[in-house]
Amino acid sequence: MIPFNQPSRTGDEEKYVLDALRSQRISGEGQYTQKCHKWFEEHLGCYKALLTPSCTHALEMAAILINIQPGDEVIMPSYTFVSTANAFVLRGATVVFVDIRPDTMNMDEKLIESAITAKTKAIVPVHYAGVACEMETIMAIAEQYNLFVIEDAAQGMMATYKKRSLGTIGHMGVYSFHETKNYTSGGEGGLLIVNDEQFVERAEFIREKGTDRNKFFRGMIDKYSWVDIGSSYLPSELQAAYLWAQLEHAERIDNQRLTSWTAYYEQLLPLQREGYITLPTIPDTIKYNGHMFYIKVATDHLQRELIAYLKAYDIQAVFHYIPLHSSVAGRKHGRFNDRDQFTTVESRRLVRLPMYYKITIEDIRTVTKTIHRFFDK
Repeated sequence: MIPFNQPSRTGDEEKYVLDALRSQRISGEGQYTQKCHKWFEEHLGCYKALLTPSCTHALEMAAILINIQPGDEVIMPSYTFVSTANAFVLRGATVVFVDIRPDTMNMDEKLIESAITAKTKAIVPVHYAGVACEMETIMAIAEQYNLFVIEDAAQGMMATYKKRSLGTIGHMGVYSFHETKNYTSGGEGGLLIVNDEQFVERAEFIREKGTDRNKFFRGMIDKYSWVDIGSSYLPSELQAAYLWAQLEHAERIDNQRLTSWTAYYEQLLPLQREGYITLPTIPDTIKYNGHMFYIKVATDHLQRELIAYLKAYDIQAVFHYIPLHSSVAGRKHGRFNDRDQFTTVESRRLVRLPMYYKITIEDIRTVTKTIHRFFDK
Protein backbone atom coordinates (compact mmCIF):
# COMPACT_ATOMS: atom_id res chain seq x y z
CA MET A 1 0.00 0.00 0.00
CA ILE A 2 1.12 3.55 -0.75
CA PRO A 3 -0.36 5.73 2.03
CA PHE A 4 -1.45 9.31 1.55
CA ASN A 5 0.87 10.44 4.34
CA GLN A 6 3.61 9.26 6.66
CA PRO A 7 4.79 11.65 9.40
CA SER A 8 8.35 12.87 8.94
CA ARG A 9 11.00 11.06 10.98
CA THR A 10 14.68 11.99 10.94
CA GLY A 11 15.96 9.49 13.51
CA ASP A 12 16.68 11.78 16.46
CA GLU A 13 13.11 12.28 17.70
CA GLU A 14 13.20 9.56 20.36
CA LYS A 15 16.55 10.75 21.71
CA TYR A 16 15.41 14.36 22.11
CA VAL A 17 11.99 13.44 23.50
CA LEU A 18 13.63 11.19 26.10
CA ASP A 19 16.01 14.01 26.99
CA ALA A 20 13.03 16.35 27.43
CA LEU A 21 11.29 13.78 29.63
CA ARG A 22 14.29 13.80 31.95
CA SER A 23 14.48 17.59 32.10
CA GLN A 24 13.16 19.99 34.72
CA ARG A 25 10.78 21.77 32.30
CA ILE A 26 8.60 19.08 30.73
CA SER A 27 5.56 21.37 30.71
CA GLY A 28 7.14 23.74 28.19
CA GLU A 29 9.44 26.72 27.70
CA GLY A 30 12.49 24.53 28.22
CA GLN A 31 15.65 24.26 26.14
CA TYR A 32 13.95 22.69 23.11
CA THR A 33 11.24 25.33 22.97
CA GLN A 34 13.93 28.03 23.12
CA LYS A 35 15.98 26.32 20.40
CA CYS A 36 12.93 26.15 18.14
CA HIS A 37 12.04 29.80 18.76
CA LYS A 38 15.56 30.90 17.89
CA TRP A 39 15.61 28.74 14.75
CA PHE A 40 12.36 30.23 13.45
CA GLU A 41 13.33 33.79 14.25
CA GLU A 42 16.63 33.34 12.41
CA HIS A 43 15.35 31.36 9.41
CA LEU A 44 12.09 33.22 8.87
CA GLY A 45 13.30 36.67 9.74
CA CYS A 46 10.38 37.40 12.07
CA TYR A 47 10.25 39.60 15.15
CA LYS A 48 8.97 36.93 17.55
CA ALA A 49 8.15 33.21 17.26
CA LEU A 50 5.97 31.40 19.80
CA LEU A 51 5.25 27.67 19.66
CA THR A 52 1.65 26.62 20.33
CA PRO A 53 -0.01 23.21 20.79
CA SER A 54 -1.61 23.54 17.34
CA CYS A 55 -2.10 25.96 14.47
CA THR A 56 -5.70 26.34 15.67
CA HIS A 57 -4.37 27.75 18.95
CA ALA A 58 -2.09 30.14 17.07
CA LEU A 59 -5.08 31.44 15.09
CA GLU A 60 -7.08 31.89 18.30
CA MET A 61 -4.23 33.88 19.81
CA ALA A 62 -4.12 36.11 16.72
CA ALA A 63 -7.85 36.77 16.97
CA ILE A 64 -7.46 37.83 20.61
CA LEU A 65 -4.41 39.98 19.84
CA ILE A 66 -6.24 42.06 17.22
CA ASN A 67 -9.17 42.38 19.64
CA ILE A 68 -11.86 40.75 17.52
CA GLN A 69 -15.28 41.69 18.95
CA PRO A 70 -18.88 40.62 18.24
CA GLY A 71 -20.02 42.29 15.03
CA ASP A 72 -16.57 42.52 13.46
CA GLU A 73 -16.07 41.05 10.00
CA VAL A 74 -13.06 39.05 8.81
CA ILE A 75 -12.34 38.35 5.13
CA MET A 76 -10.95 34.96 4.10
CA PRO A 77 -11.39 32.26 1.45
CA SER A 78 -14.05 29.61 1.89
CA TYR A 79 -11.59 27.02 0.60
CA THR A 80 -9.68 26.46 3.83
CA PHE A 81 -9.70 24.37 6.99
CA VAL A 82 -12.40 25.13 9.54
CA SER A 83 -9.88 26.45 12.11
CA THR A 84 -9.21 29.50 9.94
CA ALA A 85 -12.80 30.62 10.45
CA ASN A 86 -13.46 29.18 13.92
CA ALA A 87 -10.77 31.25 15.61
CA PHE A 88 -12.55 34.48 14.67
CA VAL A 89 -16.11 33.18 15.01
CA LEU A 90 -15.29 32.19 18.61
CA ARG A 91 -14.67 35.89 19.31
CA GLY A 92 -18.01 36.87 17.75
CA ALA A 93 -16.91 37.83 14.24
CA THR A 94 -18.79 37.23 11.01
CA VAL A 95 -16.69 35.58 8.35
CA VAL A 96 -16.92 37.04 4.85
CA PHE A 97 -15.84 34.50 2.25
CA VAL A 98 -14.17 35.57 -0.99
CA ASP A 99 -13.84 33.46 -4.13
CA ILE A 100 -10.54 31.79 -5.07
CA ARG A 101 -8.32 31.90 -8.11
CA PRO A 102 -8.46 28.64 -10.09
CA ASP A 103 -4.73 28.69 -10.84
CA THR A 104 -3.38 28.72 -7.25
CA MET A 105 -6.55 27.92 -5.24
CA ASN A 106 -5.78 31.02 -3.18
CA MET A 107 -8.14 33.88 -2.34
CA ASP A 108 -8.56 36.18 -5.33
CA GLU A 109 -6.86 39.39 -4.26
CA LYS A 110 -8.88 41.38 -6.82
CA LEU A 111 -12.12 40.55 -4.98
CA ILE A 112 -11.06 41.58 -1.47
CA GLU A 113 -11.76 45.30 -1.72
CA SER A 114 -15.40 44.79 -2.72
CA ALA A 115 -15.91 42.63 0.41
CA ILE A 116 -14.77 45.39 2.80
CA THR A 117 -17.42 47.14 4.90
CA ALA A 118 -17.32 49.52 7.87
CA LYS A 119 -17.26 46.40 10.09
CA THR A 120 -14.22 44.76 8.50
CA LYS A 121 -11.38 44.22 10.97
CA ALA A 122 -8.96 41.85 9.24
CA ILE A 123 -7.98 39.94 6.12
CA VAL A 124 -6.82 36.33 6.49
CA PRO A 125 -5.02 35.12 3.35
CA VAL A 126 -4.50 31.34 3.27
CA HIS A 127 -1.40 30.17 1.40
CA TYR A 128 -2.89 27.00 -0.05
CA ALA A 129 -0.48 24.08 -0.53
CA GLY A 130 2.40 26.38 0.44
CA VAL A 131 1.88 28.63 -2.60
CA ALA A 132 1.86 32.31 -1.66
CA CYS A 133 -1.11 34.59 -2.07
CA GLU A 134 -0.48 37.92 -3.81
CA MET A 135 0.66 39.57 -0.60
CA GLU A 136 1.79 42.84 -2.16
CA THR A 137 -1.74 43.61 -3.27
CA ILE A 138 -3.28 42.35 -0.04
CA MET A 139 -1.00 44.46 2.14
CA ALA A 140 -1.71 47.56 0.05
CA ILE A 141 -5.46 47.05 0.52
CA ALA A 142 -5.00 46.48 4.25
CA GLU A 143 -2.97 49.67 4.61
CA GLN A 144 -5.52 51.69 2.64
CA TYR A 145 -8.41 50.54 4.85
CA ASN A 146 -6.44 50.23 8.13
CA LEU A 147 -7.02 46.47 8.44
CA PHE A 148 -5.01 43.74 10.12
CA VAL A 149 -3.54 40.92 8.05
CA ILE A 150 -3.18 37.46 9.63
CA GLU A 151 -1.43 35.02 7.29
CA ASP A 152 -2.59 31.43 7.51
CA ALA A 153 0.67 29.79 6.44
CA ALA A 154 -0.21 26.41 7.95
CA GLN A 155 1.16 24.71 4.82
CA GLY A 156 3.77 27.32 3.98
CA MET A 157 6.78 26.70 6.22
CA MET A 158 9.99 27.79 4.41
CA ALA A 159 8.10 28.96 1.32
CA THR A 160 8.52 32.58 0.27
CA TYR A 161 6.83 35.41 -1.62
CA LYS A 162 9.28 37.78 -3.34
CA LYS A 163 12.03 36.45 -1.04
CA ARG A 164 10.03 37.02 2.15
CA SER A 165 8.98 34.04 4.25
CA LEU A 166 5.26 33.32 4.30
CA GLY A 167 3.81 34.32 7.64
CA THR A 168 6.20 37.26 8.07
CA ILE A 169 4.53 39.73 5.71
CA GLY A 170 1.29 40.46 7.58
CA HIS A 171 0.93 41.65 11.17
CA MET A 172 1.02 38.01 12.27
CA GLY A 173 1.32 34.57 10.73
CA VAL A 174 0.50 31.04 11.82
CA TYR A 175 1.97 27.63 10.96
CA SER A 176 1.00 24.03 11.54
CA PHE A 177 3.15 21.09 12.61
CA HIS A 178 0.38 18.54 12.18
CA GLU A 179 1.64 15.13 11.07
CA THR A 180 0.75 15.91 7.44
CA LYS A 181 2.99 18.98 7.30
CA ASN A 182 6.62 19.18 6.14
CA TYR A 183 7.81 19.22 9.76
CA THR A 184 5.80 17.83 12.67
CA SER A 185 6.05 18.12 16.42
CA GLY A 186 4.71 14.67 17.11
CA GLY A 187 1.28 14.70 15.50
CA GLU A 188 0.06 18.18 16.36
CA GLY A 189 1.70 21.55 16.91
CA GLY A 190 1.66 25.14 15.76
CA LEU A 191 3.51 28.43 15.69
CA LEU A 192 2.50 32.06 15.99
CA ILE A 193 4.71 34.55 14.20
CA VAL A 194 4.50 38.13 15.50
CA ASN A 195 5.81 40.73 13.07
CA ASP A 196 4.61 43.86 14.85
CA GLU A 197 6.40 44.71 18.09
CA GLN A 198 3.24 46.12 19.68
CA PHE A 199 1.77 42.59 19.98
CA VAL A 200 4.74 40.76 21.50
CA GLU A 201 4.29 41.34 25.22
CA ARG A 202 0.55 40.67 25.12
CA ALA A 203 1.10 37.53 23.01
CA GLU A 204 3.27 36.15 25.81
CA PHE A 205 0.58 36.96 28.39
CA ILE A 206 -2.19 35.31 26.36
CA ARG A 207 -0.06 32.23 25.72
CA GLU A 208 0.58 31.80 29.45
CA LYS A 209 -3.11 31.76 30.41
CA GLY A 210 -3.24 35.54 30.74
CA THR A 211 -0.39 35.74 33.25
CA ASP A 212 2.97 37.51 33.20
CA ARG A 213 4.70 34.21 34.05
CA ASN A 214 7.36 34.71 31.35
CA LYS A 215 8.56 37.86 33.08
CA PHE A 216 8.84 35.87 36.30
CA PHE A 217 11.00 33.19 34.64
CA ARG A 218 13.25 35.92 33.19
CA GLY A 219 13.75 37.37 36.66
CA MET A 220 12.00 40.62 35.73
CA ILE A 221 9.42 40.31 38.56
CA ASP A 222 9.41 38.42 41.87
CA LYS A 223 5.93 36.86 41.37
CA TYR A 224 3.54 36.47 38.49
CA SER A 225 -0.19 37.19 38.37
CA TRP A 226 -3.25 37.36 36.12
CA VAL A 227 -2.87 40.40 33.86
CA ASP A 228 -4.97 39.69 30.74
CA ILE A 229 -7.31 37.20 29.14
CA GLY A 230 -5.64 34.07 27.79
CA SER A 231 -5.65 30.31 27.71
CA SER A 232 -3.33 27.32 27.81
CA TYR A 233 -1.50 27.99 24.55
CA LEU A 234 1.86 26.62 25.69
CA PRO A 235 2.94 23.29 24.14
CA SER A 236 4.73 20.62 26.14
CA GLU A 237 8.49 20.35 25.92
CA LEU A 238 8.00 16.90 24.34
CA GLN A 239 6.43 18.51 21.28
CA ALA A 240 9.29 20.98 20.98
CA ALA A 241 11.88 18.22 21.33
CA TYR A 242 10.26 16.19 18.56
CA LEU A 243 10.11 19.27 16.34
CA TRP A 244 13.76 20.16 17.01
CA ALA A 245 14.82 16.80 15.55
CA GLN A 246 13.04 17.85 12.34
CA LEU A 247 14.40 21.40 12.22
CA GLU A 248 17.97 20.11 12.41
CA HIS A 249 17.31 18.35 9.09
CA ALA A 250 14.94 20.92 7.57
CA GLU A 251 16.97 21.48 4.41
CA ARG A 252 17.14 17.75 3.73
CA ILE A 253 13.38 17.38 4.24
CA ASP A 254 12.63 20.30 1.93
CA ASN A 255 14.97 19.08 -0.81
CA GLN A 256 13.50 15.59 -0.72
CA ARG A 257 9.93 16.88 -0.96
CA LEU A 258 10.82 19.16 -3.87
CA THR A 259 12.45 16.22 -5.66
CA SER A 260 9.27 14.19 -5.16
CA TRP A 261 7.09 17.08 -6.31
CA THR A 262 9.15 17.49 -9.48
CA ALA A 263 8.96 13.76 -10.21
CA TYR A 264 5.17 13.87 -9.99
CA TYR A 265 5.00 16.93 -12.24
CA GLU A 266 7.26 15.55 -14.93
CA GLN A 267 5.59 12.15 -15.02
CA LEU A 268 2.06 13.59 -15.18
CA LEU A 269 2.82 16.42 -17.62
CA PRO A 270 1.82 14.33 -20.69
CA LEU A 271 -1.70 13.97 -19.25
CA GLN A 272 -1.98 17.75 -18.93
CA ARG A 273 -0.79 18.21 -22.50
CA GLU A 274 -3.48 15.77 -23.62
CA GLY A 275 -6.14 17.72 -21.70
CA TYR A 276 -6.99 15.07 -19.10
CA ILE A 277 -5.76 16.88 -15.98
CA THR A 278 -4.57 20.25 -14.71
CA LEU A 279 -1.30 20.40 -12.77
CA PRO A 280 -0.49 22.88 -9.98
CA THR A 281 0.60 26.40 -10.86
CA ILE A 282 3.69 27.77 -9.09
CA PRO A 283 4.09 31.55 -9.73
CA ASP A 284 7.62 32.75 -10.47
CA THR A 285 7.42 35.23 -7.56
CA ILE A 286 7.65 32.48 -4.96
CA LYS A 287 9.95 29.81 -3.63
CA TYR A 288 7.97 26.63 -3.15
CA ASN A 289 8.32 24.16 -0.26
CA GLY A 290 7.02 20.96 -1.89
CA HIS A 291 4.24 20.62 0.66
CA MET A 292 1.54 19.06 -1.50
CA PHE A 293 0.99 17.55 -4.91
CA TYR A 294 -2.49 17.62 -6.37
CA ILE A 295 -4.07 17.30 -9.78
CA LYS A 296 -7.42 18.56 -11.01
CA VAL A 297 -9.69 16.47 -13.22
CA ALA A 298 -12.58 17.64 -15.37
CA THR A 299 -15.52 16.92 -13.07
CA ASP A 300 -16.49 15.86 -9.55
CA HIS A 301 -17.62 12.52 -11.01
CA LEU A 302 -14.11 11.90 -12.36
CA GLN A 303 -12.65 12.98 -9.02
CA ARG A 304 -14.58 10.26 -7.18
CA GLU A 305 -13.83 7.68 -9.87
CA LEU A 306 -10.08 8.36 -9.82
CA ILE A 307 -9.85 8.21 -6.02
CA ALA A 308 -11.73 4.89 -6.04
CA TYR A 309 -9.56 3.55 -8.89
CA LEU A 310 -6.35 4.38 -7.02
CA LYS A 311 -7.74 2.83 -3.85
CA ALA A 312 -8.35 -0.42 -5.74
CA TYR A 313 -4.59 -0.50 -6.40
CA ASP A 314 -3.76 0.24 -2.75
CA ILE A 315 -2.93 3.88 -3.40
CA GLN A 316 -4.48 6.34 -0.98
CA ALA A 317 -5.45 9.60 -2.66
CA VAL A 318 -7.95 12.07 -1.17
CA PHE A 319 -10.05 15.12 -1.93
CA HIS A 320 -9.47 18.23 0.16
CA TYR A 321 -11.62 20.92 1.79
CA ILE A 322 -15.38 21.10 1.47
CA PRO A 323 -15.88 24.88 1.05
CA LEU A 324 -16.85 26.40 4.40
CA HIS A 325 -19.63 28.58 3.04
CA SER A 326 -21.59 25.48 2.02
CA SER A 327 -21.50 23.99 5.55
CA VAL A 328 -24.13 24.38 8.26
CA ALA A 329 -21.82 26.47 10.48
CA GLY A 330 -20.51 28.44 7.52
CA ARG A 331 -24.01 29.60 6.62
CA LYS A 332 -24.70 30.48 10.24
CA HIS A 333 -21.51 32.39 11.00
CA GLY A 334 -20.54 33.77 7.60
CA ARG A 335 -21.58 34.84 4.15
CA PHE A 336 -20.11 34.55 0.67
CA ASN A 337 -19.36 37.90 -0.89
CA ASP A 338 -20.48 38.27 -4.49
CA ARG A 339 -20.45 35.09 -6.63
CA ASP A 340 -18.99 31.62 -6.03
CA GLN A 341 -17.50 31.23 -9.50
CA PHE A 342 -14.57 28.93 -8.70
CA THR A 343 -14.51 27.83 -5.05
CA THR A 344 -17.02 24.98 -5.28
CA VAL A 345 -16.30 23.92 -8.85
CA GLU A 346 -12.52 23.76 -8.39
CA SER A 347 -12.74 22.02 -5.01
CA ARG A 348 -14.71 19.19 -6.65
CA ARG A 349 -12.01 18.66 -9.25
CA LEU A 350 -9.01 18.40 -6.92
CA VAL A 351 -7.29 15.11 -6.00
CA ARG A 352 -4.37 15.07 -3.55
CA LEU A 353 -1.74 12.42 -4.22
CA PRO A 354 0.54 10.64 -1.70
CA MET A 355 3.22 13.09 -0.61
CA TYR A 356 5.56 12.78 2.35
CA TYR A 357 9.18 12.81 3.39
CA LYS A 358 10.97 9.68 2.11
CA ILE A 359 8.31 8.66 -0.37
CA THR A 360 10.31 6.78 -2.98
CA ILE A 361 10.62 7.59 -6.66
CA GLU A 362 9.45 4.04 -7.30
CA ASP A 363 6.24 4.68 -5.37
CA ILE A 364 5.69 7.93 -7.24
CA ARG A 365 6.17 6.08 -10.52
CA THR A 366 3.60 3.51 -9.41
CA VAL A 367 1.09 6.27 -8.62
CA THR A 368 1.61 8.10 -11.89
CA LYS A 369 1.49 4.93 -14.00
CA THR A 370 -1.80 4.01 -12.34
CA ILE A 371 -3.21 7.46 -13.13
CA HIS A 372 -2.07 7.07 -16.75
CA ARG A 373 -3.88 3.72 -16.93
CA PHE A 374 -7.04 5.30 -15.54
CA PHE A 375 -7.15 7.81 -18.39
CA ASP A 376 -6.14 5.22 -20.99
CA LYS A 377 -9.21 3.08 -20.20
